[in-house]
Amino acid sequence: MSQFLPEAIQSALPNIIQLFYLLATGFFIVGIKRLGSPATARSGNQMASFGMLIGVAVTLFDQEIISFELIIAGVVIGALIGIVAAKKVQMTAMPEMVAIFNGFGGGASALVAWGEFARVDPTLIAVDGLITTGLSILIGSITFTGSFIAFGKLKGFIDGGRIALPGQNIINLVLTAVALGLVGWFTIDPAYQVVFWSLFGLALLIGVLTVLPIGGADMPVVISLLNSYSGIAASMAGFVLGNNLLIISGALVGAAGLILTNVMCKAMNRSLVNVLFGAFGGGDEGGPGDTGDSDKSVQKTFADDVAIQCSYANKVIIVPGYGLAVAQAQHVLKEVANLLEEKGVEVAYGIHPVAGRMPGHMNVLLAEADVPYDQLYDMDEINPQFKNTDVVLVIGANDVVNPAAKTSPGSPIYGMPILNVDEAKRTIIFKRSLSPGYAGIDNELFYSDKNQMFFGDAKKSLQELSKAVKELD
Repeated sequence: MSQFLPEAIQSALPNIIQLFYLLATGFFIVGIKRLGSPATARSGNQMASFGMLIGVAVTLFDQEIISFELIIAGVVIGALIGIVAAKKVQMTAMPEMVAIFNGFGGGASALVAWGEFARVDPTLIAVDGLITTGLSILIGSITFTGSFIAFGKLKGFIDGGRIALPGQNIINLVLTAVALGLVGWFTIDPAYQVVFWSLFGLALLIGVLTVLPIGGADMPVVISLLNSYSGIAASMAGFVLGNNLLIISGALVGAAGLILTNVMCKAMNRSLVNVLFGAFGGGDEGGPGDTGDSDKSVQKTFADDVAIQCSYANKVIIVPGYGLAVAQAQHVLKEVANLLEEKGVEVAYGIHPVAGRMPGHMNVLLAEADVPYDQLYDMDEINPQFKNTDVVLVIGANDVVNPAAKTSPGSPIYGMPILNVDEAKRTIIFKRSLSPGYAGIDNELFYSDKNQMFFGDAKKSLQELSKAVKELD
């Protein structure tokens, strides 16, 4: 395409392209910054998308394009798939979609490195180019298969518990060491195709074996880590192509993913090593027949009683969890909150960093129901408020409010920062049963004298509560 431009512009084209890359990078950075707040997240996403559009368009001038027909066809097909997926996906399936995006990102980076390696004579590639090619294939392939295993665990067709061979951790470490050795061998002898394909296949296997043993309780951390991997793989592919924009954008994603992974680990009071090699937890909570600790009794409550307690309270805090997403009850919850606010009740939402199945899951869910941003509080902001709260409605959350994290040194979640709902005057837990959450342990809060259990599907229970609140008028 560049050959059709005037000669003066052709000579200045490399500098112009780098300037546009710099502009796109600026959009990426500002976009990521704006993603830090629910109030600006939408515009941040749009800015980052526009930056990517600039990058794609400019790259068409910068690279040797074989066939624009194929590129246009790929853009159209990909855009259509993306639009349909975005329109059809349920909020409960958003974590699975993120896992797939991570996988495709890693896989694309590996394929780009492979394509560039296949395009030129391997003996003419510099050592640094061979190293980054090997690393891009290694990290991208691990991300690809690992993300699809995470997708399977989240979707439920792969057991959410720990699936591991005897000595699985040792096997993974040995295979990783072998893969790194193959990267070194590939760097020394790139023309030997057996090494290249062995590296590709082994990396795909490592991705499977790394994620399979990780339990369902750790999926938010795994998604964050795989997101980081996809960024690092893209950055490595950028070095292979000599594309500055891909290097920078990949580094931004990689760094953001690592920071988020660290935040998630702190929120669970666990190290990344412990997540990868000592996972706990299983799949979804059980059905209505599960009864928890049968030797303990709970206080049951119903819609009319909850309506009275909430309507005459000064302050109500709502703690959402994955059960709210499963029931698709966010809009009914917003309706209940509106009714309480009309009665003069102060309503706020407490969000735990690992509530749901991915970082920010609850924020996105509540934003879909038009919950005001200024009513959403993170854990550090909301915890001091529980002591002065009359009623806390815990809807579909479990481990993130379990007092065992503070009181039971032998518990798997001991030391994990939680929402201190037990400090409120009254807690009401909306839940289908007394079954444990992802961590697979009983919740002490169920049996507290200050707690009541509102059993049933979250959406149906909230609909009953909404009707009961209206009838108090």
